[in-house]
Amino acid sequence: MRWSTTIGRFAGIDVKVHATFLLLLAWVAISHWRSEQSAHAIGAGLVFILALFFCVVLHEFGHALTARRYGVKTRDIILLPIGGVARLERIPDKPRQELWIALAGPAVNVAIALVLAVWLQIASAWQPVEELTVTGGSFIERLLVVNVFLVVFNLIPAFPMDGGRVLRALLGLKLEYVKATQIAASVGQVFAFGLGFLGLFANPFLVFIALFVWIGAAQEASMVQMKSALGGIPVRQLMITDFRTLASSDTLGHAVDLTLTTSQKDFPVVDEDRVMGILMQKDLLQALDGSGRGRLVREAMKTTFETADDSEMMEPVFRRLQACSCHTLPVLRAGRLAGLVTMDNVGEFVSIRAALKK
Repeated sequence: MRWSTTIGRFAGIDVKVHATFLLLLAWVAISHWRSEQSAHAIGAGLVFILALFFCVVLHEFGHALTARRYGVKTRDIILLPIGGVARLERIPDKPRQELWIALAGPAVNVAIALVLAVWLQIASAWQPVEELTVTGGSFIERLLVVNVFLVVFNLIPAFPMDGGRVLRALLGLKLEYVKATQIAASVGQVFAFGLGFLGLFANPFLVFIALFVWIGAAQEASMVQMKSALGGIPVRQLMITDFRTLASSDTLGHAVDLTLTTSQKDFPVVDEDRVMGILMQKDLLQALDGSGRGRLVREAMKTTFETADDSEMMEPVFRRLQACSCHTLPVLRAGRLAGLVTMDNVGEFVSIRAALKK
């Protein structure tokens, strides 16, 4: 995800922080300053929010490590102002697997809350709940309450939150998976609409959460529909066979001419029937900005890239296309370039299949 910075790697999974997370820290600092107008209050507030998000990271690792048990890898975990996201490389194959993966995150928060409750009981440090505020009260007890809130909030059956995934998994035990996803996504969007309406009168931050839920539900429904449409389809049935190539000795000026006279954005670089690299449009523009049309293609092309074989099934190839930073995958037949697969032509294929099905 753009605007994200890696802060660590644990159990082979990168943990990243999105730039917008700084807005949350700034809001916490300002809120505590207005409350007590002291540096100590600001420090205490920031420590609490960091402790809270440490719990969020553990929550996301609950999802990620459970997914690993079922052979599903996690690309990374990203911290956002509204929480965390464990980005799995694919949807689990079986509804029961998704059910356990979805429940694993809230289960971590339940465990944290129980540990904190035992701590408070041993220390006899319980405070009346009504004395707790956003900025004041027992640190441990506030952290316990927040973990309980995370469990309850995440289990609301609103896709793409954990509760929505639980709902889809349960529906998927009886219904076709695309239908189960559509129902769960619709429930999520109804919830998002209600939450956004409430946020207009209560807390504007709820509008932000509602927007995240609405977009996430729509994207997940679209991705599952795409996965269903690509199932059992070989790459050779979908790949582009009318395309242009470049040689590594060509100039960027020639690449510019091809870009302007064709609809192609990225160009495979082929020397003696071997694919040597890919010149992506963004790299072309960056190189032009620095050196102009006279620079050679070999100086701007990517030499590390994904490929596909024309006999492969489209679904795993599409996952590779999603995971890499490229927009185009060269398709090979007996080691030679036979076609291209792009995100655009995959989308067009899915749209056409959906129209024909209707």
